[in-house]
Amino acid sequence: MDKYNKTVSAIHKSPFKIVMVSSGGGTNAISELLKTPGASKTILETYIPYSMKSMDLYINKKPDHYCSLNTCLNMAAQAFKKSNQLAPRTSENNLIGLAITASLATTYKKKGDHKFYIVLQTSSYTKTLECVLEKGTRTRQEEEELITAYVINMLAKACGIKANKPIHSEKIITTNTKAKESWKKLFNNKVDFISSHRHKPELIFPGSFNPLHAGHLRMRDIAEKKTGMQTTFEICANNADKPPLTFYEIDKTIKQFNSNDSWVITSAGRFSEKAIMFPNTVFIIGADTLMRVFYEKFYASRKDMLEHIERFNDHNINFLVFGRKVGNKFLELKDLSIPKSVSKRCTGFEEASFRDDISSTEIRLKKS
Repeated sequence: MDKYNKTVSAIHKSPFKIVMVSSGGGTNAISELLKTPGASKTILETYIPYSMKSMDLYINKKPDHYCSLNTCLNMAAQAFKKSNQLAPRTSENNLIGLAITASLATTYKKKGDHKFYIVLQTSSYTKTLECVLEKGTRTRQEEEELITAYVINMLAKACGIKANKPIHSEKIITTNTKAKESWKKLFNNKVDFISSHRHKPELIFPGSFNPLHAGHLRMRDIAEKKTGMQTTFEICANNADKPPLTFYEIDKTIKQFNSNDSWVITSAGRFSEKAIMFPNTVFIIGADTLMRVFYEKFYASRKDMLEHIERFNDHNINFLVFGRKVGNKFLELKDLSIPKSVSKRCTGFEEASFRDDISSTEIRLKKS
């Protein structure tokens, strides 16, 4: 009898439904779950974005690294989101999104590490696992077997089933970030936003802040000096063109701020939605981000785009626009094509008063 048969059968008998996505490794784990009778009751979908282009499309962006914890978090968030779409009548408490990214032994000798990441996303927690394997000690099949053992173990525990952890010499790093009740309410649309302070935001700085860096802080200081207002950092948990944030990412982001910093977490992916949520406010924004606000591809049509941005007038929204380096060019407000109906609501800062080419992406790449 297959050594996983009893555990996998118990998973299939549980009330949980699962979407799995894997890249670079983990297909054996998918096969193990699918070949055991009862899989149709549990597995909603499996997906393997093996090429780089396929992964880009799955997570709606080009990742810093294809085999990384960040990418695996994005994949798990998309998988959990898909589980809601595929099983709308199932309690969200019984839905699981599981993702695997791996860089394993292949037909040539790899320069980098052999490693794998697994992320399990539910309505109440994000669980992560990462492991760097000792090179040259296992075949590809043996590395896949270790991933399978961890996937079955993590799924079993998520379904309330006892399972033994794999035993091996390499170090395993795990986290389990439990959602706060306010976070759950936000994702379930019971509240519009969560705030660290009671005061009404007047000057809002939207961003992922992954990580928060000196350029962000300089922009904040200049904006506060210009307006005389206090900045509130806004983190969008469900962006229009990015995967939803996992609880792990939310926790990591807000821990960067100190007790004096004001922040809000919203699910307002578009600036037209932010305008309704926070009327009579000023937004701190980079020229590259403002440029995307007017991209017609994010709307049903040009007419739809113009209707959305008209909300800036309806709700008295203004923008402080900072120049940003896009490719090899430094873009300022004056370089952008702004619809006349809202152009007077945008105030730009010249390159001489602010230029900082540092980016969160570059910082992440240097750390990896």
